[in-house]
Amino acid sequence: MSFGDEHGHGSDPGRTTDGGFGGMGQTRTRLPDGGGGDGYGGGRRPQRSSRSLVAVVGVVVLLIAAIAFANRGGGDDDTSGAGGGDRASGSEPTSASGVKPVTGKNGGIPSGFAKDEQGAESAAANYAVALGSVGMFTADSRQEIVRATHDPAAVDALLAQLDEAYSPAFLKNVGLNDDGSAPSGQTFVSRTMPVGTKVTEMNGDTATAEVWCTGLVGLAGEGSTKPVTATWFTITEKLKWVGDDWKIVSSTQSEGPTPVNGDNRASSADEIAKATEGYGGFTYAR
Repeated sequence: MSFGDEHGHGSDPGRTTDGGFGGMGQTRTRLPDGGGGDGYGGGRRPQRSSRSLVAVVGVVVLLIAAIAFANRGGGDDDTSGAGGGDRASGSEPTSASGVKPVTGKNGGIPSGFAKDEQGAESAAANYAVALGSVGMFTADSRQEIVRATHDPAAVDALLAQLDEAYSPAFLKNVGLNDDGSAPSGQTFVSRTMPVGTKVTEMNGDTATAEVWCTGLVGLAGEGSTKPVTATWFTITEKLKWVGDDWKIVSSTQSEGPTPVNGDNRASSADEIAKATEGYGGFTYAR
């Protein structure tokens, strides 16, 4: 869910315009029909190359961009767009492990992951879900999420960057009120769903995990002009073992891998709003 170039916070210091929002600036957007309607339409979603500030807004890239800004010069390795490929052991990344899920929580976010490869994958996936949630758009819950998922040494600098990024002007562009709430009659949707995970490096108290994700972001409700859209991206999290748990030190994001759009009919704004309210998001991933 992506606004990677928000006001110069992206990892590429040369990209500073608001027009580059969304993954790597390539998210396809369904704009409202000129003849009215609810902004979703009843037919197949067309593929358009035009980019909309609102339709491609999502929290993960902004967060990652802020982390990259705060950690500029840290020499992070280049990240690949991979996330769904098999390892040498075949189906290991998605096979049942037999290990029970964690039972601890920190600010509502799962915690207490094992200090092994699976624990690092699980932590990275769960943190991606939390950082891509609606809670990141309000100051109090954003602080709780960041403190629960990050190395304490990086938290204060990151929160300062995020507080500046989530300005009233930015929230207005997203279609939200100054406090991050949705307008009356609208439902704001911001969700990240991990599709696959893998650890690319593990060395003692540090690990690097990639999480291949799809995300939803936008406003659902009658008359919405900022419809909920889907994005695909891969997050690479550098993790550190801190206080008997994995914590994020820094993160980067790349676009895709993105599958070909199917032939599903685009649902109405009301259907999307009801689905969002009726189906809770996942809070634990293997």
